[in-house]
Amino acid sequence: MRKLMKYALICAMTLPVVTSCHMLDEDTFGAATVEDMLQNEENVVSLVGQAYADLRFMHDHWGYWGVNTLTADEGLCPVRIGGDWNDGGYWKNLNNHNWNAYGKAFENIWNCTVAGSVLCNNILETLYGNEENMSPDLYALYVGEMEVLRSYYYYLLFESFGRIPYMEDYSDRNEALLEPAVTWAHLVSCLERNAPNMAVVSDADRTNYNGRTTQGMAYALLAKLYLNAESYGLTPESVMAAKRTVDSHNGKKGSSPLEEVGIKINTPQDFYTNAIRCCNEVIASGSYEIEPSYFNNFLLENGKSKENIFTIVEDGSVNNERDAYACKNKLRIAVLTLHYMFQTRYNLVLDCWNGFVARPEYMTIFNDHDCRGDGYEGKGTNNEHQWAWFVGPLCPEGSTTPMLDKNDSLIIITREVTSLDQATRNDGARMFKYELDKTGTYKYMENDFPLIRYADVIYMKVEAKLRGGNDEKAGIEDSAIQMLKKRAFPYSDDPIATFDKAYPDAYTALSTDMKGGILAERGRELSWENCRRRDLIRFDQFENVQYVTNQAKTRRWFPIPFAILQKSVIGEDGKPLWTQNEGY
Repeated sequence: MRKLMKYALICAMTLPVVTSCHMLDEDTFGAATVEDMLQNEENVVSLVGQAYADLRFMHDHWGYWGVNTLTADEGLCPVRIGGDWNDGGYWKNLNNHNWNAYGKAFENIWNCTVAGSVLCNNILETLYGNEENMSPDLYALYVGEMEVLRSYYYYLLFESFGRIPYMEDYSDRNEALLEPAVTWAHLVSCLERNAPNMAVVSDADRTNYNGRTTQGMAYALLAKLYLNAESYGLTPESVMAAKRTVDSHNGKKGSSPLEEVGIKINTPQDFYTNAIRCCNEVIASGSYEIEPSYFNNFLLENGKSKENIFTIVEDGSVNNERDAYACKNKLRIAVLTLHYMFQTRYNLVLDCWNGFVARPEYMTIFNDHDCRGDGYEGKGTNNEHQWAWFVGPLCPEGSTTPMLDKNDSLIIITREVTSLDQATRNDGARMFKYELDKTGTYKYMENDFPLIRYADVIYMKVEAKLRGGNDEKAGIEDSAIQMLKKRAFPYSDDPIATFDKAYPDAYTALSTDMKGGILAERGRELSWENCRRRDLIRFDQFENVQYVTNQAKTRRWFPIPFAILQKSVIGEDGKPLWTQNEGY
């Protein structure tokens, strides 16, 4: 859903703009009135708004979302009979963990996150240089917004590759890739410094902050970093010792050592205590609520959801349509997963591709009465209730007779996948929680894509407590948990009792069984929302996924793209400054 925040360049401003995903070409727009213009908040909003553009590449199947979904147990892209989705074995290699450094999606992730972070640094240089021309509150608000957004770009890059080129200044300086502990410490330091001063969302201004970094987003991102610290291979000793040679730019001090921002990690338990503290900040703010319907978060017009903390704001029209290789800045999940004939059945503008589906074993974590699964009805288009996954016959409106596919075969979608190499056109449950535009208005999806939801914050707190973290505000999440339980079984007479019977250990166990405990509950709630891969790694289950044949733990980091390494600067020792991750 398009938002009010402007993305147009204020041409009168003196700002070198980085062309997204094609670094580092610059166009300079010059004028002598930048100081005057930065005193106007509307102009500042337009300036910082540019930096969000590269996020729109992150939810594509040729980008961050695609590789996270297919390498976890929640997603699968089988080759169909006839060769659809073969692509030289690219998708199959993601399915079974046999990818290599030549995958184009890895290159897209690297280029687009680096481009976004560089643009943030570029804009920050403009803000830093004009502090005296802005009110203190305006300056602090938008510097914080840009530094936190930059942290999110780096977070996506870090989550993928571990060793990354983290920089807090706009320069052509060359450094070796920073090790995970150093990057993590800088991300945490930057977010801890900025979070208290970020905008706190209220109902009155929720629309204005839709898709923008806020205090709730900053604390939620911090919680993710703390909760996952050990899954990144970090220790209290490694993060507290993390230092970097360059810590200032343009007269402004960069990220400080953790101790200087009041963070001390003495034991592994401290990671989880800090995760709880950050979750409590989000909960206590009162800015967010669990929506009464699970599907409210995925409506065409979901910008008013009180649960969505940070989203990619969508424009489903053809306006501003851009590509980075096959990666597009438009949301295409619905047409990616749905059978070819869904276009005819639901009057969709874009043809459907019959690609991504759920791994069959993944669907077994859902109780038949849980609306987040595929349900107990099995009637497909004639189901009486709404379910998050589509299984069953695809029938014309008003009919119970399935539509016909090629060779006059009936279209009846199944959970099963007969083969990774020769799947039928009906194989695999289809993601169906996003509301479809059935009016033919939009070519692409108009639904804003949730990057961080309040439900995730609640689950993170529960898990951090189960992992031994200390909670100074115990119980403030209880009402949210009750609502999560209630809305999962909306078609039951007593939803909470039904939930407790179906999933008795959902909030009480750290089970490494992917079908039990908080791990399974996170899977049910956050399907295809960029969470599952890291969840499986954190629970030491990433290698135990259906169809995975390469169980090397080095696969927990993706490879530095070959095309990126080819461009590495040569160091003083005559060797490339950037090197490949272990195991590739």
